[in-house]
Amino acid sequence: MTQSLYLINPAADFPTYYGAEVYAGRGYRPAVGLADLVVPTLAAMVPESIPVTICDEHLEPVDFNTDADVIGITGKISQWGRTKSIAAAFRRRGKTVIIGGPNASLCPEIVRPHCDVLVCGEIEDIAEEFFADLAEGQLLEEYEGTRPDLSITPVPRWDLYSRYNDRVLTATLQTARGCPFECEFCDVIQYVGRKQRHKPIAHIIDELEMIHRHGYRSLLLADDNTTANKGWVAEMFEAVGAWNESKGSERIAFSTQLSIEAARDDELLSLAARSGLSHVFIGIETPNQESLAGTGKPQNLERNLRSTSQENPTLTDQVHRFMTHGIGVTGGMICGFDWDDTDIFERQFTFAQEAAAPIYTLSALAAPAATPLHDRLGKAGRLVEGLEVPGHPWNTNMEPMRMSRDELTAGIRWLANKLYHPDNFAERVERYIKMLSEAGAQVPPNKQRTAMRSVDRDTLSLIADIPKLDAPSARMWKDVMAQLPDNPNATIPLMEAMVRYQQIRFMYENGNFWDPPTVNDGAAAPNVAAG
Repeated sequence: MTQSLYLINPAADFPTYYGAEVYAGRGYRPAVGLADLVVPTLAAMVPESIPVTICDEHLEPVDFNTDADVIGITGKISQWGRTKSIAAAFRRRGKTVIIGGPNASLCPEIVRPHCDVLVCGEIEDIAEEFFADLAEGQLLEEYEGTRPDLSITPVPRWDLYSRYNDRVLTATLQTARGCPFECEFCDVIQYVGRKQRHKPIAHIIDELEMIHRHGYRSLLLADDNTTANKGWVAEMFEAVGAWNESKGSERIAFSTQLSIEAARDDELLSLAARSGLSHVFIGIETPNQESLAGTGKPQNLERNLRSTSQENPTLTDQVHRFMTHGIGVTGGMICGFDWDDTDIFERQFTFAQEAAAPIYTLSALAAPAATPLHDRLGKAGRLVEGLEVPGHPWNTNMEPMRMSRDELTAGIRWLANKLYHPDNFAERVERYIKMLSEAGAQVPPNKQRTAMRSVDRDTLSLIADIPKLDAPSARMWKDVMAQLPDNPNATIPLMEAMVRYQQIRFMYENGNFWDPPTVNDGAAAPNVAAG
């Protein structure tokens, strides 16, 4: 009997920095910031003989009455609560439930009791065996994937995902897996490895064509560290740039995640900007040099930063180098390293204002399963008992060295409110606009879409709604928008920053982490040492 398959990307357990929960939260139709890449890619591996349907729960309810025989659920740690609920509901209905994805690979002993079939690792090399077993109704209890050659990864089934396109801000495409660095707290290399593997560039162009045909003009390269291999990425940027040039005014603007050390290569940054790279996420983490050294992130240390034009560049200088090439920056920021005293919150704020990235993803240091940090703290008795995974980004499953968990949470709350106080946010945005505008003539402008989708219209409405939040936000909105007539090349980066501001405000408000700005104006940073 032919088995059918229902693939689910569960909703996140709580609003996230890169989520889009603010759309539904402010009264608009649900939307997502990033198209789910996993479920369409898995669907592309399913043989034609097996009927397959997909569900992104961020955009539509799970169909618990589906006729599908087998339910496949994938997800990250931030989706684990919802994954358990969905799995339990389907098992009560007698369905066979499969769970895979990063969380299953990192925490198999935790996930195993909640499913009938556990899939760990990457699936490409075992897909033929797995789907043959599924078709015959003879699935094993566990499958262990490998680290495959990415030339066998298929073009995702965006045709199955296309019913969501009108509510998705940004498409996703993966060019590589793996990262050569050894950050103690990072779980990426635990399941995809340090040796970076790349898709053939011809395959990347094929995926771009498919994404473009489905109407997307914004794309995230969902890589662990896009620029880790400088020779390969230069070739890739050349090819993508030529492809993008052929699209004229319908070119795609893309973003990615990379390491700060890319700032040392002016030629690479210029090539990236010309190819269409408009934005990057950088794990800056902290200005505390002791923390960077101790956690295994020497690539961020100022003593290791080199530049052809600067003898003694700082971490702030390196962030600015992206902006002066016309590439916007979002910074990752972490507090609670073993070398952090309670002055770290004020230091992080000072750095953030100097670096002038509008958006920072702020979190407490946590120890994900399978990481060296988790192992070290476990041996030291510093892991919190009974906490499977950290909850919101401001929670942690570890005991900090130089402050209590409560002090860490209080400090991060102060920093969150300080960073996103409308006045401080406006200061960063205005400097950001100025730097990007000065670089505007060096790179092709990223045009706005010729055809507006419903999610684009709602995005503009969300931005226009910012003055309704409070009086300081209204003042910020007015001051920032006044910059646009003189800086038209910064329009799209500004819109992106403003809608992120809305999402972060919603995230903090939803988590009871936000203080009204009129109350928090001028508040001093928590200083536990001072009593």
